[in-house]
Amino acid sequence: MASTALLLWGVVFSSIGLGFFIYGKRQQRLSPLFCGLALMVFPYFVASLPLLITTAALLMALPYFVRI
Repeated sequence: MASTALLLWGVVFSSIGLGFFIYGKRQQRLSPLFCGLALMVFPYFVASLPLLITTAALLMALPYFVRI
């Protein structure tokens, strides 16, 4: 069973992912679009809180370094 912290962090990162997705769609940039999609989907498949936070941090930083 998932912990409360895992569920709340998942909601936070999914919300951030929605922002990335909308930004990428409006600006027609693939990097934020796909990172936003990944941020919305991957919390459903991760069962470890440290893994969730580190993966989300990497996905949020990726569009800054990869300009597609």
